[in-house]
Amino acid sequence: MNALNSQQISSSNFRHQHLLRVRWSEIDLQKIVFNPHYLTYFDVAVTEYWRKLAIPYELTLQSFEGEIFVKKATVEFNGSARLDDLLNVCMRCANIGRSSMTFKGAIFKGHELLIEGEIIYVFADPLTKKSKPIPDVLRELINHFEAGQEVTTLKLGSWSELKTDALALRRAVFVAEQGVPAEMEEDEHDPTATHAVMYNFLGEPICTARLIKPNKDTQPFLSKVGRMAVKKEMRGANWGSMVLKEMQSTAKKNGDSLLLLHAQLSAKPFYEKNGFIARGEIFLEAGIEHQEMIKAI
Repeated sequence: MNALNSQQISSSNFRHQHLLRVRWSEIDLQKIVFNPHYLTYFDVAVTEYWRKLAIPYELTLQSFEGEIFVKKATVEFNGSARLDDLLNVCMRCANIGRSSMTFKGAIFKGHELLIEGEIIYVFADPLTKKSKPIPDVLRELINHFEAGQEVTTLKLGSWSELKTDALALRRAVFVAEQGVPAEMEEDEHDPTATHAVMYNFLGEPICTARLIKPNKDTQPFLSKVGRMAVKKEMRGANWGSMVLKEMQSTAKKNGDSLLLLHAQLSAKPFYEKNGFIARGEIFLEAGIEHQEMIKAI
């Protein structure tokens, strides 16, 4: 992508955008953001950039046997942010060389361009700190993302087809992370359910869910979404929403008009954002507080 001057830069030039609100601790005696914090804002946006690529940063780089080190960082100040300003921190990978990557950044307050930045990273051996070629698959992934292409694949299938990956995700989230008894994680509904597993560009599973007919005889037009699990490092990048949308589409194709789910209270805002409405009393399921939620489709 060609360089852009300040007059040409807008948020539409960036596929990756991340919102941050200025906090009190980031303000200096001039009552504006202390200038080093803008590099922190860019660093946060880069972290979220990797999440948008659907790859766990630390684990993925370990598999590539390399680390990404900052070689150079520059910041240009066009304006100042103040307490409680909502900032749109935008990042794009402008160039990938043999062993280096150049990221361009811009921070906007509304339509006003406040800050421009450039960060050059070098891919290197974590022990010797010597540069090494960027893996082809990582190069391809970033190019796909910057070209506006999908970086994940969603598969629907039976339990026999997707059990290994779906169960691994469910055990990592529900058993290891939340303390649900391991013997509860696989049940009698799995063999007849429609399962979904989302994979990242490297073929690693990052999200799963299932769709069942809990009351086929008494409520023939209702399906239930369950066992929804998103890999911890991948949360907040809308991968769960994409899987939930696919579950809804599948139910609708099957002739259903209503979706039901049991939401953990901590996940209730996520389901509300996706159009589900809470009903009934809060109840315990596997020792965790839940609430029933429904959505007309």
